[in-house]
Parts: sequence; C-alpha cells; structure tokens
Amino acid sequence: MDVRKMDFCVRVPGSCGELLQGWQYGEPFLVTCPIARYTTVSVSSAFQERRGLGFKAERALQLTLSALGRRHFPYGLQLQSELPQSKGMASSSADIAAVAAAVSFALQRPLTVRQILSLAVQIEPTDAVFLRDIVRLNQVTGRILAVYRDLPYLRLSIFDTGGTVDTEACYHTAALQKRNRDWRPYLLKMRQGEREMAAAAAQSAVWQDEVLPKPCLRSFLKKARSLGALGLTAAHSGTVLGVLWPSYMEKSAIAAAAAALQRSFPELTHLGLTAMRPGGIEIFIEANEEKKEDKDGRRSFRAWRQYL
Repeated sequence: MDVRKMDFCVRVPGSCGELLQGWQYGEPFLVTCPIARYTTVSVSSAFQERRGLGFKAERALQLTLSALGRRHFPYGLQLQSELPQSKGMASSSADIAAVAAAVSFALQRPLTVRQILSLAVQIEPTDAVFLRDIVRLNQVTGRILAVYRDLPYLRLSIFDTGGTVDTEACYHTAALQKRNRDWRPYLLKMRQGEREMAAAAAQSAVWQDEVLPKPCLRSFLKKARSLGALGLTAAHSGTVLGVLWPSYMEKSAIAAAAAALQRSFPELTHLGLTAMRPGGIEIFIEANEEKKEDKDGRRSFRAWRQYL
C-alpha cells in the first residue's frame, strides 16, 4: 500500500456479555460471545487529527507505536462504535484491537492477532472478541485455553437492565467468588449443540447474578423460555442480557416474543436483535474493493476481508 495515500477501515465485533465466565484449573476464564455490532476505525491521509478515541483507545495507539518503535502516527484516525460503553458489550476490547490493527497496518508492520492480545491485556482484562472463532481464555493474562470452531451462531435479543458498571473492577470481584464452582460440566456442554450451549450460558448468568445482581434475571429467564428461548447470555461485568433463540425460530416469531418480554419487563430497555458471529478483525481497503452508493449518494462498504 502507498503510505502517501491512505484510506481504509478496520472493524471488530462487540459482544453481548459472555457465554461463560468462571474459574477452572486454577485460573479465571471467559468464553467470548461476539455479535454483529462493531467498532470501526478509519485511517485516512485526508485529515490528520484523531477523532472519537477514548482513553483506552489512545492507550492502544501509544502502545502500538511503542511496539513498532515509532513516536508519531502520520495519518488521521477516526473511531466510531455501535457499542455502548460500560454495558458489558466489549466496547473497550473492540476499540483497543481495532486501533492496534489499523495503526500497525497503516505503518506496514501489521501486528498479529496474538500480538494485539498481548497488548490488550496490558490495558485491561480483555473480552478478546478480536480473536477468530469463539474462544475460552484467561482474560487477565491472555492465555488461550480453547478454540471453538463449530458452535452454532444463534440470534439474540439484547436487553439492558440499566446503569453502567466499572467492568475492570468487576472482573476482580467476580474472580474471587467463582473459585468454588465446578465448571467442567458446562465447559462440556459448549460442544453439545445449541440447546446445551444456551443452557450452560444461562447457568453461568445465574451464578454471576450472585456477584453482580440483576434483580429480574431469574424471572426474565423463566419468561424468555416460556416464549421459546433456549437460554440467555449475561454481561458478567456489565448490564446487558442476551436472549438466545433457537436456529429454527422465524424472525417474526422472535420479534413477537421480544415484544412480549418488553411488555412483561418495562424496566428493561430492548436494544434490538442481532446475531452471534465468529470473532476476529476485518479490514476494508477502498482502493481494492468495489463500492456502491446508497440513495443519498453516500458510499457504503460492500465487502470486508479477514485482517492478516
């Protein structure tokens, strides 16, 4: 790529909490739950300033430059996100990874995903939604414990229980209270189909409720199951819940069930329907990809490819 003219984007999915989070074999772990909502970082030679970067994204920029032996980033950098902060939707992890990938790619020394993981845990415990597929990892050290390449990617309805959570502080509190659970049966369920996976996620959410209470969780789970849900995910250090729907359930039926849940729990905020997806980092280079315009003449992205 000609570094004198730069125009590309990187995106990283967020999450709806975690499928599991606990403590096993002497260390903490979480199982990622990436979804089709994103942080996007744009790099351009058309402007020089940095736009939309929060503290952790700025920290990622500085660590990336340091790792590459650079002091200055010569291009404009803009971060946009569909992920609300402090809700347990991996907004910080997505921001950190997207910035690190974009900056290193622009400087023609792209960091590997493992290098980005090592950088991320220097800033905070990581949700690691930027790792390919779905993974189980030690969120504090970054050690990858398992990779799940064949899990079902279910649709889920996101509900917010309200408020915000200091996610980093919550990680440490939760870890201390999960050491006495036996997670082995639930780790096995992860590989036994969508019903078992959703049941394991729901049990993890219920156990986590002892650490970070969501007052309606048990009644919400019961009502969701009565409407056809398989289970739910929870932000173990955040405020969102994700209702997991079976793969055979029609979108119209899901919409009706989600509306019924909203009526039954008006104190919650329905944030819409999305879907689980594999984790990873994706890149779009305008010069190399076909573009199209919408009805207002704005260019829209047509294709993304896997970073590295």
